[in-house]
Amino acid sequence: MERNELNDLLAFATVARERSFTRAAAKLGISASALSHAMRNLEARLDVRLLSRTTRSVAATEAGERLLETVSPALASIEEGLAGLAHWRDRVSGTVRVTASTYAAQTVLMQKLPRFLLDHPDIKVEINVEDQLTDIVSEGFDAGIRFHMSVDKDMIAIPVGPMLRTVVVGTPAYFERHPPPQTPADLKDQICVGFRLKSGAVMAWDFEEGGREFRFRPSGQFIANDGPLMAAAVRAGAALGYMMEEEVAEEIADGRLIQVLGGWCVPFPGLHLYHPSRRQQPPALRALIAALRL
Repeated sequence: MERNELNDLLAFATVARERSFTRAAAKLGISASALSHAMRNLEARLDVRLLSRTTRSVAATEAGERLLETVSPALASIEEGLAGLAHWRDRVSGTVRVTASTYAAQTVLMQKLPRFLLDHPDIKVEINVEDQLTDIVSEGFDAGIRFHMSVDKDMIAIPVGPMLRTVVVGTPAYFERHPPPQTPADLKDQICVGFRLKSGAVMAWDFEEGGREFRFRPSGQFIANDGPLMAAAVRAGAALGYMMEEEVAEEIADGRLIQVLGGWCVPFPGLHLYHPSRRQQPPALRALIAALRL
């Protein structure tokens, strides 16, 4: 096989996975027009259509999917072998693509990533911040950072954040108008702000006491998909909120907020970095894990 043919197969696999000439070109470090030209030449040489193009997207044809299945293991082995050479270098290099939630970006990455970049000038890091769950394999990410409860069981998960607890809080002014709830069942008679997930559902408030579990889903006056906006309503005394304890600890301590249902709010595993199982972990990813893990 000639070198150009191998390059074109790698380019095809990247386009098929990214479903975009623009994103694939950025990942490969070439122009979108040059990439499109290379794909047309590859299709001409093979005398088969590999990609279905529209004005907005690109996707592999049936023949393209078959080729992708065939060449992907070989390309992965080549990448793995090249990555393994880092063991003989003085400095680790490579690219790491990570998808992370907004909370993970604010509480873990903002604190630790700048130092990592300074310590590893040869590692390129791409972070995609998105609260919606992402299939890291199909989307071409090396790892993700989410709450442990959201991580698939077949992934390797490493803790990068402490245990957390979500608490129910309201202002003294709110409780002057409404009696404090004694059990989660009492929340149906309260004004509770709700968070709308991208799936369309309202996020549930989960509780547990003595092995008993209770799930409450707000359906009251105010529902939003923005955390700061919801917190503002709670702090103004308009509703009860279901908030991270670390975010409201000072306000609870000085009396600006009052916590209720404390016995029902139990700790849960926090943020984890997760990635697929591989025979040989890429050195760049291994370095990032070492920098982020607890």
